[in-house]
Amino acid sequence: IDKHLLGILAGALIITITGVFDDKKDLSPYLRLGLGFLAAGAVVASGIGIGFITNPFNGTIALDSLRISFELFGQPRSILVLADIFALFWIVGLSNITNWAKGFDGQLPGIVVIASITICLLSLRFSADITQWPVVILAAIVSGAYLGFLPFNFFPQKIMPGYGGGALAGFMLAVLTILSTTKVGTGIVVLGVPIIDAIYSIIRRIASGRSPVWGDRGHLHHGLLDKLGWGKRKTAIFYWGVTAILGVLALSLNSQQKFYTIAMLAILIGGILLWLNFLSTFSDQSGQSNRSKT
Repeated sequence: IDKHLLGILAGALIITITGVFDDKKDLSPYLRLGLGFLAAGAVVASGIGIGFITNPFNGTIALDSLRISFELFGQPRSILVLADIFALFWIVGLSNITNWAKGFDGQLPGIVVIASITICLLSLRFSADITQWPVVILAAIVSGAYLGFLPFNFFPQKIMPGYGGGALAGFMLAVLTILSTTKVGTGIVVLGVPIIDAIYSIIRRIASGRSPVWGDRGHLHHGLLDKLGWGKRKTAIFYWGVTAILGVLALSLNSQQKFYTIAMLAILIGGILLWLNFLSTFSDQSGQSNRSKT
């Protein structure tokens, strides 16, 4: 078996087993996070890493210059420090982001299908490169798997994804973006909404003195439901629609345009989240004021 495939399978197995135990025992989020790093470590140890990132304004930023060389079982090995660390956090981060994005019926599988199809189409552009065909096939498999799951998860859901289903989606998408020519930038564009929502949630929790890994109802999808009165079906379709638009943009934009798209999206989604948070605070204050008058 190819060493890269072996690393991907090992990481996916760790996440799946973690999901099974989490469904039964409700594992601590810190334990899940640690096992997520173990799964990502299996991928990085197989030789999958991010050797460079594209500078949106000019050229590339090399991440493979700092390396530690050694021998293992008589074979030369190298650890690309920055490249491996970046890959570890990208895989673990995206695994948790997609897990947080499974809030409502059909929300997660729709996002994953669109994102994996986008990666597949972008990799097909470089089909002359034989190394891209495994990426195309794997992206098609991921898309097909979650598309088959979608009818059972869409409102009203008959089956819901646990930690295994949510984290595995992000794990596979992160690996696909690393292996493909699209790299991380495309993944950030296509998954812009859940990524920005996750970053905002982490900042909000830390600012309020809470752990960034413990869940709450402060995510964008919760705000759309609780504050704007959107239904679960409408919220899921909103996520699909925005992700599809971003996927189309990712197919046509260059690196600099992707950077500006991400920046504008961050401002837009961040503004919506702040507005929803204001509505929540205002509603709570109004409720307390009304109770004090009675």
